[in-house]
Amino acid sequence: MAEVAGSPREGRQFVRFAFYKVDPAWRRLPGPEREAGKGQFAAVIEELAERMLCRTFSTVGTRGDADLMLWEASSRLEDLQELAARLTATSLGHYLQMPHSFLAMTRRSIYIEGHAHEGQERTQVRPRGSKYLFVYPFVKTRAWYRLTKAARQSMMEEHFAIGHKYPGVKINTTYSYGLDDQEFVLAFESDDAASFLDLVMELRETEASQHTLRDVPSFTCLALPVREALEALG
Repeated sequence: MAEVAGSPREGRQFVRFAFYKVDPAWRRLPGPEREAGKGQFAAVIEELAERMLCRTFSTVGTRGDADLMLWEASSRLEDLQELAARLTATSLGHYLQMPHSFLAMTRRSIYIEGHAHEGQERTQVRPRGSKYLFVYPFVKTRAWYRLTKAARQSMMEEHFAIGHKYPGVKINTTYSYGLDDQEFVLAFESDDAASFLDLVMELRETEASQHTLRDVPSFTCLALPVREALEALG
């Protein structure tokens, strides 16, 4: 498969986007019990964040099926598993469902030889710390993989050219071939939602867009420190 062949493996990370939905019954618990659960949950994230990436985002008010998102990355898959297990074991975790979870890995894009494009060339996740993160899984058509490398390169260069028109939007592309249901997970960082919307509209007009099989669901996530993100739960 041309998309994933021949890339150096050193320094690559597992990446997970975990979306949580709180059971309404949790909001009917006594206040002290809710606060204790939030404290346990936050303490787990703060502890593991010392040895892996774990950024918290609120989706309250932007999605009906999720309230909280964790952007996780580590060179060890076991770190992601430990984080999930320990969060589930907290008293708040007993009231959380996981409607969406996307697993991927970093790797250098095969389309950026001789071309600098932030978020495509690194094997380490390095968040900008922007206000918003826009996340969606992505699958290409099988016909895309039957095209020549030169044809795909030409279409991707058109994509890159449009992306450079929006310097305030940083793309983080991660790869899921064989790891999860999607082929990629795309995560765009920006402080301006309008710029991201305009970028996506313009990309719809490119030739490569005809090879998009699926790019939903889409998530608009608001970056918040973990304890503030938990406060937003209610």
